Amino acid sequence: MWLVLVLLGGVALGAPPFLYLPLDDRPPNWAPCTWGLVLCPPKAVYRGAEGADLGALRGWLLATPGAALVASLDALAYGGLLASRHLDLPAEDALARLGPLLAWKVRHGGEVLLFGVVPRFDATQRERNLRVLQVLAPWSRLRGLYLEAVWDDALRGSPAPREAQALPYPSRPGADEAGQVLLLRALSPGLKVAVVYEDRALAERTTPYEALPLRETVRRLLGSAGAEEVALDAAPHLVLYVYGGKNAREAAQDLLRLMARHPVALADLSRVNRGDPGLMGYLQTLGLYGRLAAYAAWGTPANNLGSALAQGGLFLRDTEGRLRRLAEAYFAYWWGEVGRPWVRGRFAEPLGEEALAVAQLWPYLAWEGYRIDLKALAFPWRRSFEAEAQLDLIPLAFPVRLVE
Repeated sequence: MWLVLVLLGGVALGAPPFLYLPLDDRPPNWAPCTWGLVLCPPKAVYRGAEGADLGALRGWLLATPGAALVASLDALAYGGLLASRHLDLPAEDALARLGPLLAWKVRHGGEVLLFGVVPRFDATQRERNLRVLQVLAPWSRLRGLYLEAVWDDALRGSPAPREAQALPYPSRPGADEAGQVLLLRALSPGLKVAVVYEDRALAERTTPYEALPLRETVRRLLGSAGAEEVALDAAPHLVLYVYGGKNAREAAQDLLRLMARHPVALADLSRVNRGDPGLMGYLQTLGLYGRLAAYAAWGTPANNLGSALAQGGLFLRDTEGRLRRLAEAYFAYWWGEVGRPWVRGRFAEPLGEEALAVAQLWPYLAWEGYRIDLKALAFPWRRSFEAEAQLDLIPLAFPVRLVE
């Protein structure tokens, strides 16, 4: 497996890889496995909504050395996020399934970064999952091991934020972006980040699904990423621009000014699971989108903040990688705005191949000297909520006019 990753350009010859064990195989979680930065289990080990093959997952982990491991507790204990909510399993058995994480550390010596999910209000196994996270508290004091809890979709009145914050280790809102954020912590620690809000009042807003003021969500997110918040005039490596949907035109003007001096990652929090078409129109018309360090609008506010921060930091010095991540992020925006509504209006779930006809609606896109083609489309969980795209960056061939 090391040789395969080397040939794909993901790790230098002779260097131990960084291992990533995602929460499940939905696009936000699995995407880092396609970025050429980490080594992941074979995708066949993850089986969609059915959950992971836990024996194969443990076997792969124990047999694979690395410099560091970023892993989802819920994947190893239950098979993934969906299974974690309802799988009937005693807490003692779930804890036993996590033993290979410590065995991997003893055997291979690499740094271990772990995240567990405090489930949302409708999970039938909430108490069991919380008990597991409580029992794991001593792990957070082990040298070379980082542990955090993230809470999933906290609607008003959900006990998850309170439960998470009672744990004696870091916690924050989010879930599906958590793997990306911990990869940033593992691969690029110490990133200096300036946070700019579209409007000052936005920082004090309690955003949907988070149950925290936005400034506190951002503070905890930076802590998860091992990043340092600095002032805009303190030479940040990256600016995280937080857009709340108040005024797309003024936000575009902000971005023009900021991008003249800094790499800017844009988190669009205007709507849950969808971006703002008005802002995207300005980004495309002004030629700003392809110059962004990162963009995210696919999920909840914490999802988008974490994705924008992680991808902006991981690909600061990789132009092609940055453009590929922007293409993926645009697909996620397009799916929320065009693809998902089109499919939901025409096809019942579970989706069949006929729903792939939505690919015909993909627009012509070009930025920074590339055309972005939608090469293939899939529905990994056979539902319209998420879609998996295979995108190509095709260099544009500009005609040359000879001067006589």
